[in-house]
Amino acid sequence: MEKIRLEILGLSPSSSQTGSFALVLGEEHGPRRLPIIIGTFEAQAIAIEIEKIEPNRPMTHDLFKTFAKSFGYTVNEITITDIREGVFFAKIQCSDGLRDVAIDARPSDAIAIGLRFNVPIYTTEHVLSEAGISVNETSQHDDDEEAIETPSPKKSFGEMLRDNPVEVLNKMLEEAIESEDYERAAKIRDEIERRN
Repeated sequence: MEKIRLEILGLSPSSSQTGSFALVLGEEHGPRRLPIIIGTFEAQAIAIEIEKIEPNRPMTHDLFKTFAKSFGYTVNEITITDIREGVFFAKIQCSDGLRDVAIDARPSDAIAIGLRFNVPIYTTEHVLSEAGISVNETSQHDDDEEAIETPSPKKSFGEMLRDNPVEVLNKMLEEAIESEDYERAAKIRDEIERRN
């Protein structure tokens, strides 16, 4: 699996989801951007580390770092490995010098931890082609603004839900709850209740 290195380009309040933030990652030597919607706590944890703010008490991700280092583990890299039904998946690659371990994590937590260990963030071509947005410099504009190319329109999540039988919706609901994607779970639940 060929990995593509990413860098953090920005973190801003989400215009589409109240109480959420958009974390924008960029392809290191390319035009694609990977926006990921994350929660307020994770956004705060990422922002604190980017700005090098020292909290009065250790936050959860700081605790993870202290715990790992106390037992001789270090983090080598973060990889956003997959996207399924709009949910991103990540791995934290750790090592104690003798063995390597890949720990499953939400990308927001993985990135917050990765920043504390100052390690690279990667993704795969599959993730970038599925969820990335291409940004190209347009020389025709005098102001040199970047133009975002949006992918061809796909079915909305609501339309996709209406096309699935209740058995499939129940499975999707379980997966959304397991991955802690409660907004998605609520939409699926509403569609199931609408049919009853």
